[in-house]
Amino acid sequence: MAEEISDGITAARDVAFIVFPGFQILDLSGPLSAFEIAGDVSAQGAYRCTVVSPTGGEVVSSAGLSVFTQKLQRKPLDTLIVVGGAVSAHPDTLGPVADQLAMASVNGSRRIASVCTGAFILASAGLLDGRRATTHWKHASHLRHQFPKVKVEGDRIFIKDGPIWTSAGVTAGIDLALAMIEEDLGSSVSHATAQMMVVYHRRPGGQSQFSALADMEPASDRIRDVLTYIREHLTEPLSTEQLAAIACLSPRQFGRTFLTETGETPAKAVERLRVEVARQRVESGGEPIEIIASSVGFSDPERMRRAFIRVIGHPPQTIRRMAGQDALAHRVEEQVCAESA
Repeated sequence: MAEEISDGITAARDVAFIVFPGFQILDLSGPLSAFEIAGDVSAQGAYRCTVVSPTGGEVVSSAGLSVFTQKLQRKPLDTLIVVGGAVSAHPDTLGPVADQLAMASVNGSRRIASVCTGAFILASAGLLDGRRATTHWKHASHLRHQFPKVKVEGDRIFIKDGPIWTSAGVTAGIDLALAMIEEDLGSSVSHATAQMMVVYHRRPGGQSQFSALADMEPASDRIRDVLTYIREHLTEPLSTEQLAAIACLSPRQFGRTFLTETGETPAKAVERLRVEVARQRVESGGEPIEIIASSVGFSDPERMRRAFIRVIGHPPQTIRRMAGQDALAHRVEEQVCAESA
């Protein structure tokens, strides 16, 4: 754990990443790189990172790449992070991880976190009972169903609830790490780390995952039909009562079923789909924001602006500006390559 040494410099914080067979390699490499770079940026050797597993030795990821791990010990560390992966495929391996996480909490590790489906292991250890938590949007309804004591918020980038942190999948682990670095070392180090990694500094935890709801395939035909109806009638009011009638369910039953199968309330789903469609048009050209707002069902541009901030984290004007900057950078790169050929 972090401690003060004689010259006033903070000693390295121990950060352990817990992996298991079938883990997702980016869930490990993304946040691990963030902590590594933060240590270089701060010039203090701020973090000491290790990769651990229940048995130690070589562990194979879902991509077939192997990492060598130390054996997970029942001792307190500053930060424990469980990565995601094929959680359900290795129950015999994951039980010991959950047990040792519970012990680490009792022994006083400062914070415990998960990336993506690592949240299922934290939940198995009882660490998420009564807490807000998130995971990859695709697995949110499963987490909610399997662990009803957990307050699942399936559209968040990351959530901090006391000493327990959870994040969405893959690149969201970087956002989680940057938030921890900012908490430990300040925004300047976190910002410099993000610059070195060439990523945004940083997406706020409350920002939506932007889950591509348009491509979702719910389990039942009823909800699939509702999503199809929403996509084809975005300009209409689309009340819960109207959508419930499409599903041939009572509004109350429809709301519960829709949330279970998509991880969203009907109102949030409608808003997200509108934002997804509007974002493509905002990024693609100079069409007036007011026209786009009206054509996707927002009653006025201000409502669309607030929806963009909730779902994406930025207003439409910022999204358009960033898209223009990306396009300009791409053209410059192409020109340089052509001139050097």
